[in-house]
Amino acid sequence: MSEPQAVTQQMDFDLDNLTIASVQEGFAQGRFTAESLAAACFDRIASYNESYNALVFLNHAALDDAREIDRRRAAGEVLGPLAGVPVVIKDPMDMVGFPTTAGWSLLYSKTGGVDLMPATDSPVVARMRAAGAVMLGKTNVPVLSHTGSHANDSWAGPTLNVTMPDRVPGGSSAGTASAVAAAMAVLGLAEETGGSIQNPASAQDLVGIKPTIGLVPNAGVVPLSGNRDVVGPIARNVRDAALCLDVLAGYSPEDPKTLAGVGKTPQGGYAANLRGDALKGMRIGLYGPGWRTQPLSEEASQLYARVQRELLEAGAILVDDPFAGSGFADLREPTAPLANFDARGLESIPYDVEQYLRRLGPNAALKTFADFAKATESQDAFGPNGVLSFMHSLPQFAAALANPSMPPDISEFIELKAKYLRIFDAVMTEYALDALVFPQMRCELPALHGKETIQETTVGEINIAGLPGVTVPAGYYASGSPFGVIFVGRQWDEAALIGFAYAYEQATHHRKAPTLI
Repeated sequence: MSEPQAVTQQMDFDLDNLTIASVQEGFAQGRFTAESLAAACFDRIASYNESYNALVFLNHAALDDAREIDRRRAAGEVLGPLAGVPVVIKDPMDMVGFPTTAGWSLLYSKTGGVDLMPATDSPVVARMRAAGAVMLGKTNVPVLSHTGSHANDSWAGPTLNVTMPDRVPGGSSAGTASAVAAAMAVLGLAEETGGSIQNPASAQDLVGIKPTIGLVPNAGVVPLSGNRDVVGPIARNVRDAALCLDVLAGYSPEDPKTLAGVGKTPQGGYAANLRGDALKGMRIGLYGPGWRTQPLSEEASQLYARVQRELLEAGAILVDDPFAGSGFADLREPTAPLANFDARGLESIPYDVEQYLRRLGPNAALKTFADFAKATESQDAFGPNGVLSFMHSLPQFAAALANPSMPPDISEFIELKAKYLRIFDAVMTEYALDALVFPQMRCELPALHGKETIQETTVGEINIAGLPGVTVPAGYYASGSPFGVIFVGRQWDEAALIGFAYAYEQATHHRKAPTLI
């Protein structure tokens, strides 16, 4: 992976603490340019990416894009907050000029596979481009984004956790989180089907926004489930994540479900009304067996108790285990042989993959799911040893696999989603709750190459129901493993959740910049 040629001008950048606001301030004051900032990020990548393996492709046109932003600014054009801001893109998101490999050697020509070269950007990449973001490159993921814990089986090799290199980095947006945590970029795009925004954000002491299904288009992104997949930002602070969501959110004709989000975004944007006192008087539900019958570890319980004290000091009103007796926890059903992941809703993947391939364009190397299956038959993802072999435990998967060209029957998933939403809304109404705040994980991070996976508290529940969640740093275990919390609310409650997360962040300032290796 060769480096773009850096500009000769040397400037002192505090990359670890850069925010969108400080970037724009630096531009306005003439302390640096978009070009020199991008060059500094490429220098950081050259110094540290070999250690962390966050980025798999570098965008050699990024410096030209940055120069164009500088030209437009010098000409007096009014630009948005992301103009000139360095960002990274998760590999499964189509970006013109780069193969979309989904972490799989069979989908990359240099590792013996076939290249999937998109004719157009995915809508989210197109929106970042239109906003003037300087896209530095694409980030590492596990094969087909199949795990929420790591990227150990990627063709590019494992990604390391920047905060604790011997622990899992969180997946599947592992590379995006590592790039942002290591300050190789200010922002990153992530995508979640089963924890892939919230897990890596929490694992690497970052902020992640997992939006309501339908708020952000996910066309042009290698799918695991058109019914659960959602794109969102990972950042080092809440305001930056909110500003990125402003760019990502909104209707796209390529993704009809985004019609449901029309009118759901706040006037002025998600960052317009952030206040330090946003938690005052808010009723906050706490984690307990009514939500999920999996207890927290002793140390997680102690850290969560401290979080509760912090919430009370911020003026919040806490409600203990509001889901007790609601039947909510009974809906959870890990998919055999998996111990902790509920895969319901992924039954549609054959159809979803076929729709994704059709979007690539007429010159795509693979055009149908049958083409995809043939090209990857040596490592059949759905075979007995495949990364998605568990799919056969879902009763409606066999019929979907037999006819990938037809919209599948997902009636069981729809019924389950309805049950989740009915109970969730009923509990939120009964206790007049404004949000829930849980530890995002029940215990600290497992070892990078061990057999244990991240033990989260909301994956499955909010993915199936399509609910939003915002993760924010909340301290550390004695080992140094990050401890994060997640604010969860009703559909389309992103603005409120972002406000609560911001108030908590400003009251506590738990995040510390990691020491890089």
